[in-house]
Amino acid sequence: MTDIIPNNEPHIVRVKDFRIDANYAAWISEIKRRYHSAQIKAAVKVNTEKLAFNWSVGRDLVMRKAEETWGSGVVEQLSFDLQEAFPHDRGFGSRNLWNMKKWYLTFSSLTAQKKLHQLGAELQQTNVQQVIKLHQLGAEIDFPLVLGLVPWRHQVNITTKCRTVDEAVFYLKECILGGWSRQTLDNSLKANLYKTHGKAISNFPECLPEAQSRMAQEITKDNYDFGFVTVPANYKEEQLEAALEQNITRFLLELGTGFAFVGRQKELIVDGRTRRIDMLFYHIRLKAYVVVELKVRPFDPAYAGKLNYYVNAVDELLKSMDDNPTIGLLICSDKNETDVRWAFKGIQTPMGVASYENVQIASPSNLLPSAEELQARIKLVEEELKKSND
Repeated sequence: MTDIIPNNEPHIVRVKDFRIDANYAAWISEIKRRYHSAQIKAAVKVNTEKLAFNWSVGRDLVMRKAEETWGSGVVEQLSFDLQEAFPHDRGFGSRNLWNMKKWYLTFSSLTAQKKLHQLGAELQQTNVQQVIKLHQLGAEIDFPLVLGLVPWRHQVNITTKCRTVDEAVFYLKECILGGWSRQTLDNSLKANLYKTHGKAISNFPECLPEAQSRMAQEITKDNYDFGFVTVPANYKEEQLEAALEQNITRFLLELGTGFAFVGRQKELIVDGRTRRIDMLFYHIRLKAYVVVELKVRPFDPAYAGKLNYYVNAVDELLKSMDDNPTIGLLICSDKNETDVRWAFKGIQTPMGVASYENVQIASPSNLLPSAEELQARIKLVEEELKKSND
């Protein structure tokens, strides 16, 4: 019989007769994975049930033509009745009921339903739960489960601030894949990420298979906001690189969902010679390295050749059999589309060009050494003088 020996901690026991091996380790790992998966599914189910209810209320307000049937004050009266019936539950304010109606109107059209179905198919390819339908009693439009993957307050922000279905679906997708907090969503809405996302000038369609090309285009922007970095006047490329590296968390947010930072001035040895990439990333969803070259001047056709070289070098030296082709991203202070298109002609390496703006220039006072730095410099000078006198 196995002896169970209690230890000092409550509800925890140590097993006297036990031998761990690889099979047990694999088994316990699998149990933990299943439990974690069950937790996620439970949370999604609860959120989905709540959203399905909100959907049904929005649907009722539309399908029953509530305002025409019972008057313009029907939503306020409904809010009063529901709060009286469920005094301990939140979410029955009149504003929230209006949001339910707007939400339903946004995503119940045939166009929206088609786009949500397409989004579900894309998510299935990235191992995110597929769209299914919850058949509701008497429902004219079924509730698509993909909406259940995003919290209600996120949904409200999306439907109240987006002008088109395409824009709303874009932010839904980013929330799901990126696990965005509401603050991140708000920041992205304010920055109008939808307008700049996926708009970099590129040769991706010519150089990549359709699925990879579409994703590569999606993860690049036309313009990047570098307002979070401060550099000196007449700054050089290495100073911009250093500022971005110091603010790497903010830079990764600006790049978008899925980027992992590999390193700055990444060294590559080519036939005994050292070559250095400005910044190297790996994109999780694309499963590919991303070479980022920074230029503090407008795009010049000569830049394309250098970026092409670095992308090919990463393919040869770092890319594994499981990785997709490396892509290059050149971020310049400005760009001309004709220059970029002509420079890319004949190049088979997937590359894109974007611009940046809003870099903060440090004032002269900010560039002065601090009191601690001055004391350190004085101490160093004194030590040097003492050495020379000795």
